[in-house]
Amino acid sequence: MSEELEPDAPLSDARRFRLRADCERCVGLCCVAPAFSASADFAIDKDAGQACPNLQSDFRCAIHTRLRQEGFPGCAVYDCFGAGQKVTQVTVGGHDWRRTPQIAAQSFAVFGVMRPLHELLWYLTEALTLERARPLYSELSLALDDTERLTQESAGALVELDVASHQRDVNSLLLRTSELVRAEAHRHVIDRRGADLIGADLRGADLGGANLRGAYLIGADLKGVDLGTADLTGADLRGADLRGADLTESIFLTQSQLDSAKGDLDTKVPPSFTRPTHWPPSATPVAPAVRA
Repeated sequence: MSEELEPDAPLSDARRFRLRADCERCVGLCCVAPAFSASADFAIDKDAGQACPNLQSDFRCAIHTRLRQEGFPGCAVYDCFGAGQKVTQVTVGGHDWRRTPQIAAQSFAVFGVMRPLHELLWYLTEALTLERARPLYSELSLALDDTERLTQESAGALVELDVASHQRDVNSLLLRTSELVRAEAHRHVIDRRGADLIGADLRGADLGGANLRGAYLIGADLKGVDLGTADLTGADLRGADLRGADLTESIFLTQSQLDSAKGDLDTKVPPSFTRPTHWPPSATPVAPAVRA
């Protein structure tokens, strides 16, 4: 269950608080709505709309504390950005798909739309905390309000929503935000957008201010690397070695990205993030982060 928010917390923190998964107020939508295939991330095949066999009658996961050991690391790092409780508590008014089976199919479809909307809300909320993005605050605020309005629509309207079109519009604005922030922070800008860096040895690489949007960093060695103001939107960090890396000023990072990577106590993370519990303490010295 989500932690309580301090009464005097900044508005951005309050918004982020609402964009964190609260499984106690959901009905296991992420365990039913999405499909997944047997792979390194999931031990079994599951069709969309089919309940995972590990989902119990109380909507809790029977193997939640040992997901990685049981072959479900994909579940351990999944983040709905609070979409689950929004659909459950707001869109369908607190009803659940087991007691009210007639809403099941629509609830699952709405969840598939709500999650990307909530992910956009996460990025937009962060964008409005970036001082160098101040020239775009007006546009970002409008996009935030518009996206929030869409999440309040009826189930029928959400199912019909062209969410891909809305994503394109917002992502265009977020890219402009990223370019502005990174250009002002660094005299040179490294564009590795969508790059295949799977298993790459990037120790000592200068990635400060780099555009790593959608980059494949699966299993990459990033030990000791400074990722200050690097744009990590959608970067695949599964198994990436972040021991000793500095992500304190990275932009558009998500908790699920951290959860999917390897790190230790020497990994520097933004204060608003939770250090993954599966990260071990530092066992060996790591070279200091490389700065631009």
